[in-house]
Amino acid sequence: MESNALIWFRKGLRIHDNPALDHARRGSKHLFPVFVLDPRYLDPDPSAFSPGSARSAINRIRFLLDCLSDLDATLRTLGSRLLLLRGDPVPVLCTILKDWNIGKLCYEFDTEPYSLARDKQVKDFASISGIEVFSPVSHTLFNPAVVIEKNGGRPPLTYQSFVKLAGKPPTPLTETYSELPPVGNVEGYELLSVPAIEELGYGDLSQEEFSPFRGGETEALKRLKKALEDKEWVATFEKPKGDPSAFLKPATTVLSPYLKFGCLSSRYFYQCLHNVYKTVGKHTSPPVSLVGQLLWREFFYTVAFGTPHFDQMIGNKICKQIPWRDDEELFVAWREGRTGYPWIDAIMIQLTKWGWMHHLARHSVACFLTRGDLFIHWEKGRDVFERLLIDSDWAINNDMPKEYIYEPWTAPLSVQKKANCIIGKDYPKRVVVHDTASKECRKAMAEAYALDHLGDNLASKEISNGLRRKLDDQKASRPSCLEQRKIRIK
Repeated sequence: MESNALIWFRKGLRIHDNPALDHARRGSKHLFPVFVLDPRYLDPDPSAFSPGSARSAINRIRFLLDCLSDLDATLRTLGSRLLLLRGDPVPVLCTILKDWNIGKLCYEFDTEPYSLARDKQVKDFASISGIEVFSPVSHTLFNPAVVIEKNGGRPPLTYQSFVKLAGKPPTPLTETYSELPPVGNVEGYELLSVPAIEELGYGDLSQEEFSPFRGGETEALKRLKKALEDKEWVATFEKPKGDPSAFLKPATTVLSPYLKFGCLSSRYFYQCLHNVYKTVGKHTSPPVSLVGQLLWREFFYTVAFGTPHFDQMIGNKICKQIPWRDDEELFVAWREGRTGYPWIDAIMIQLTKWGWMHHLARHSVACFLTRGDLFIHWEKGRDVFERLLIDSDWAINNDMPKEYIYEPWTAPLSVQKKANCIIGKDYPKRVVVHDTASKECRKAMAEAYALDHLGDNLASKEISNGLRRKLDDQKASRPSCLEQRKIRIK
């Protein structure tokens, strides 16, 4: 007997290789494709350091809206449409499951803690109501729970052990659709159109420079096709090689945001790469190849899924406990691209404007913030990345001669004047001296690692407090960078 089915989109914003969608359509009289705009993710937060919501800046939100518009357009070509609702997803879903007489609920499995808790509530309600629930793993190549089970109930903590355990990923679905079951009766519900970013209450965005990367399955497949055309580049791709300063034409695929939102299937991407490898013969291998990068993604998904409090230091069994420096001035200078180090500042400004940066550039700014120079907690950097990345405007727009571009403070004053870039006026002075700061960081890290071996006892806590006092003393003796607060890069 045919029943009504509901496909609940969250990630997995695509038609190709979508097991949840494929299962939902089979044997269904009506198919309800639903996406719920979650206020937790979208409501404006005027107190945030950049326009957007409490959890996301405008670039990633606009990318999501692009994905939804593209998904709706594709569904319409198949005789369907995206049913867009707004509200807390749990009560919204529970209500429409009943009102629309749904017999089958399908959605892609999500590993994030918030999603797991949300999905459990909906699944429990559906099960009690006699509704079939189908939640396949398709956001990742492998099921993290299965990999962890193979490892005796613990997540593998090295890349090599993960790859050995994971094995070969399943092949993507090859079905293509000429039509989908029609949408059923939705009378009494206000169905929304996909809003423009300007309609969400984030203030005046007329002067904002948005990311050049647009979201959606159509764009993802187009970008994938273009990347695969250069078979030699695909075959010889080798991380960490590549030019992270190639802002105008990034030296990577820039497919990470499409994988994040599920506009591109990781299984399909994996298969396409292997098809190229078959035609070229010789190619790079994991962990440095493009396939290797996909496997790194899988590794971190698995470790995160199997590690309580993975996104924080306290309570995280696999994270070193470091008494990081608490220095808001240095942190804000880093976040706003005002460190006085052009390479670091250019990356951070690209992040703010584009919502993206090369993987080596990410490593550079993360290292500078933490163990390299500033010795500031990685959680603070994580929060900035999480807000701004959707995962070039060459931000330092002066004429400084090449020999001074990475260390502009070494340029003679006459050169600075000619370049219209006076250090301390047009461009910030260095917030720290790298040679001195890096030595201090290495010493502090060594002390912290030694402290970590002592375990959680009174003596170690006293030593930790002493190390924190030492860092505070260093901060107090360092000249304030407040006078640079208003200095901006030209």
